[in-house]
Amino acid sequence: QLHLAESGGGSVQAGGSLRLSCAGSGISSPIYMAWFRQGPGNEREREGIAGISPSGREVTYGHSVKGRFTISRDGSENTAYLQMNSLKPEATAIYYCAAGLTGMSLDSGKFQFWGRGTQVTISS
Repeated sequence: QLHLAESGGGSVQAGGSLRLSCAGSGISSPIYMAWFRQGPGNEREREGIAGISPSGREVTYGHSVKGRFTISRDGSENTAYLQMNSLKPEATAIYYCAAGLTGMSLDSGKFQFWGRGTQVTISS
């Protein structure tokens, strides 16, 4: 069982930056990791933001964040980061870290392990 814990959320003004961290424990081998978010009034769906392979050499991004967000990970650890720049008010959401064995994806159904989320609020 892999346990994930997000940190780094908070409140910033539009145009600002935040860096989220996700610490994983319980599985020694690196697996696929990703970040999702769930905005207010969108309880039915989690939007895939960024994904990263176990090696860290492959990454993928959702269209809405490409060029502004960067996902990375710590070597062979199941620890991931999300650097978010040029933040917009519509980025206000709970951000979740996820990990899975299926492969590179931004489909929430492909991930078996989830953190509890961290709130990000962007003011205009």
